Amino acid sequence: MGSAMARNLLRAGHEVTVYNRTREKSEALSGDGARVAESPAEACRNCEAVLTMLAEDAAVEEVVNGRNGVASALAGGTHVSCSTISTAMARRLAAEHASRGQGYASAPVFGRPDAAEGKRLIVVAAGAPELIEHCRPVFDAVGRQTFVAGAEPWQANAVKLCGNFMLAAMLEAFSEAFATLRKAGVDPHLFLDTMSALFASPVYANYGRIIADQQFAPAGFALKLGLKDVRLVLETAQECAAPMPLASMIRDHLLSAVAQGQADLDWSSLARVAARNAGL
Repeated sequence: MGSAMARNLLRAGHEVTVYNRTREKSEALSGDGARVAESPAEACRNCEAVLTMLAEDAAVEEVVNGRNGVASALAGGTHVSCSTISTAMARRLAAEHASRGQGYASAPVFGRPDAAEGKRLIVVAAGAPELIEHCRPVFDAVGRQTFVAGAEPWQANAVKLCGNFMLAAMLEAFSEAFATLRKAGVDPHLFLDTMSALFASPVYANYGRIIADQQFAPAGFALKLGLKDVRLVLETAQECAAPMPLASMIRDHLLSAVAQGQADLDWSSLARVAARNAGL
């Protein structure tokens, strides 16, 4: 995701310096015009905005506040976190950057890797209005549409987590429906075509096809990351005293999938849980 976003920033005419903990991924972008940095601190010196796209809270903590991290060198610029992280982590980042006189905004994105390559991501941003407006050229370079969730950065993370819960609920619904239809002797692809006509949603069509074809590798979004996101949305729900019983059930099904060795498969392989429960 991060590599595709960097390429789109370069295509839009931005000067881009990249850092990745796996250096080969950074060097792959040098041919597109990016400068490769040796550390997060080097990557963000003298920049207007630094974007982070990382898997989870611990990775963001390390890159931002660790040795030679972003916070140690960002001066006069804004950190834009595009990662799917907890609302608590977003609040910690906002406080840390504010204590250093640095800008901070959350801007997580919706979309799989092919959407990132095609600049079709949906950006959900939140933060001080002046920072959001200053960063709009960046959002426009990586996505097709930007929604502003509020003035507090963590609000964008709440939207992202609830959105991923909606996607997980769709996967659960497809999983249960396909298991039933297979036992009823109905072609899952016929059901997929019917639902695609009913909902007219490319998201339903794409994920439904993956489940109908049972093509869960390579993963566009690993199941272990889906489990992390559902866990985080439940934490946010607890903060807000808002019960999410469906999310709790999906969390348990994802955990069952991990126990069955599916952690690195696409999260649509959640369908195997319903299939096993149905004796398939």
